[in-house]
Amino acid sequence: MDQFDQASALEQLQRDIALSEQLAHAASGPGLSHCEDCGDLIPPARSRAMPGCRRCIYCQERSERR
Repeated sequence: MDQFDQASALEQLQRDIALSEQLAHAASGPGLSHCEDCGDLIPPARSRAMPGCRRCIYCQERSERR
């Protein structure tokens, strides 16, 4: 396995861990009807796609970039 394969495997592992943590957090409680950061309505489609979500898609993306 060369350096590129090792880097790719590490990246995949980190991605899998981040997704697992996100799913565990999302399943830990009920979702909200309004974003906990900006107060905007969370669209029903997002709530169905991500049960337990607490932020609108824009605030979630901003939070993940930090």
